[in-house]
Amino acid sequence: MIFVYAFGREGTVALRPEEIRGWSDEELRNRLEQARRELFNLRIQWVMGQLKDVNRIRALRKDIARILTIMRERELARGGQR
Repeated sequence: MIFVYAFGREGTVALRPEEIRGWSDEELRNRLEQARRELFNLRIQWVMGQLKDVNRIRALRKDIARILTIMRERELARGGQR
């Protein structure tokens, strides 16, 4: 089973913060959900010994952190607190 990078790329290319900032709030939520789903699938592949690119897990975790950071920046810009 081969999984394609959730953001339309293959390999371990990291997302750039400038690129993420250009996304709408709805797109951010959708991409975050896709990334988390892909991370879950990669972890299952890891456990089953089928994962070909182990670096992809690390890159995906960092992409998720970047998305969450941008979402928090926008929340704070609106004056919102947790």
